[in-house]
Amino acid sequence: MTPDDQRGRWVALIVCCSAMFMTLLDVSVTNVALPSIGRDLDAGSAELQWIVSGYTLAFGLVPVLGGKLGDDHGRRLMFQIGVGGFAVTSLLSGLAPGAGLLIGARVLQGLFGGLINPQTSGLVQQMFHGHERGRAFGVLGTTVGLGTAVGPLIGGALIGLGGPTLGWRLVFFINLPIAVIVILLARRLLPAPTESVRHRLDVLGAGMLGLATFCILFACVEYDVAHDARLAWLAVPAAVLLAMFLRRERRLTLLARDPLVDLRLFRRPSYVAGSTLALTFFPAMAGLPLVLAIYYQYGLGYTPIESALGVTAYAVGAGISAPLVGRVVTRVGRPLVVGGAVTFGIGAVALALVPPHVPHDAALALAAPLFVMGCGQGAVITPNQTLALMDVDPLMGSTAGGVLQTSQRIGLAIGQAVIGTVFFNSIAGSGPAAYAHALGHAVLAALCFIALAVAIGVHDLVRARRRQPQIG
Repeated sequence: MTPDDQRGRWVALIVCCSAMFMTLLDVSVTNVALPSIGRDLDAGSAELQWIVSGYTLAFGLVPVLGGKLGDDHGRRLMFQIGVGGFAVTSLLSGLAPGAGLLIGARVLQGLFGGLINPQTSGLVQQMFHGHERGRAFGVLGTTVGLGTAVGPLIGGALIGLGGPTLGWRLVFFINLPIAVIVILLARRLLPAPTESVRHRLDVLGAGMLGLATFCILFACVEYDVAHDARLAWLAVPAAVLLAMFLRRERRLTLLARDPLVDLRLFRRPSYVAGSTLALTFFPAMAGLPLVLAIYYQYGLGYTPIESALGVTAYAVGAGISAPLVGRVVTRVGRPLVVGGAVTFGIGAVALALVPPHVPHDAALALAAPLFVMGCGQGAVITPNQTLALMDVDPLMGSTAGGVLQTSQRIGLAIGQAVIGTVFFNSIAGSGPAAYAHALGHAVLAALCFIALAVAIGVHDLVRARRRQPQIG
C-alpha cells in the first residue's frame, strides 16, 4: 500500500468520525436546548423528556439490523443512506411547529443515527489492521469525548445567536451542511463493497430482536418520565422474545441460512467479554453525568450552560486518554480495560466524597475527580471495542459492531433509569447538602455496575493467560 493509500484511509476515517460526531452532538446539544423548546412550543415536562428519549430509544433499535444491511449490501451505501436520512430528519426537527411533530422527527432521526454507527465500526475493521486498528478506534474515542464536551457549548452559542425562537432550531439545522459534506466525501473516499453476494434478510429475527430491545429501552426511558414500577413487567416479553430470537438464530446458523446474527460470533471469548463488559460499564458511564447535571442545576442553582461547563473536565479526560490508549491497546490488551474501569471507579468515589465539604464551589472542586473519570472512560470504551472486534471476521464487522452498540445502548438506558431512580429517591429536603447526599447514593449504585465490569475484565484476562501455555 502506498503512502497516499495510507493517508486516504485516515482521511476516510475523519469522514466517518464527522458523521458519528453529528449523531453524538444531537444528544448533548438538545439537552441544552430543552428550556427554549419548552417555552417556544409550550411543551410539558413529559414531552421534553421524550424529545431526548425518543431519539435515544430509536437509536438503540437498529444497530444490529443496520450492521447486517451494511455487511450484506455495502457499508458505504448504508452509511450514505444513514447520513442523508439524518439530514432530512434534522431539517424536519428544526421546522417542527409543535412538540408532537418534533418528537416524531426525533424518533426518525434516531433510527437513521443508529444506521450510521455500525457502518463506522465495520469500515474501521475493513480499512485498518493490527495496531493501526487500535489507533483508529482511539480516534473514534476522541470523537466521543469531543462530542460530549463541545455539544453543550455549541448549543448555548447557537441559542444565544438565534434567540429563544430560532436558536433551538439552529441546533438541528447545523447538521445539514455537515451531512452534505460527509455524503460527498463518503462516495469518493470510503471503500466500495468487497463482494456482491446478496443474503436473505432475516426479517422475522429482526422483528423479534427489535421488539425485545424496544421493551427494555421503552421501560427504562418511560420510567424516567412516569416512575411507574409496573413497567418492569415489560422484562417478561423481552425475555421471551430474546429466547425465541436466540433459538431461531441458532437454527439458522447451524443450517447456514443467513441468520441476522451469526452466533459463531459468540464463540470468540474476547467478543463475549467485550459485549458483556459494555453492558455493565455503560450504566455507570451514563448514569453519573446525568445525575451530576441535576445536582448542579437543582442543588446548586446552576444554569444549563454552567452545568455543561461543570462536566467539561470529564469530556477532556476522555478525549485525551482515548487516542493514547488506542496506540498501545494491541500490546497491553485487556489489563488496559480493567485499569480504566478501576480508574473510573476511583474518580467516582471522589465524586461522592468532595461535594459535602465544598457545597458552594463544587464545580471547581469536582474538576479533578471528573478528569480522572474521563481518563478511565477513555481507557475502557476504545480498548474494549478494539479487543472485542479484533478477532471478528471483517465480513461480519458491521453486524458485530451493531450487537456491541446495542449492548451499549441498553446499558445507557439501564444506567439512566437505575442510577437516576436511586438519586431521586435519596433526596431528602432541598439545597446543596440534600443533593450531595443523593449524589453519594447514586455513586454507590454506579460502583456496583463498575465492579461487575471489572470482574468480567479480570475473568477474561485470567482466561487468556491460562490459554497461553497451551498455545506455546
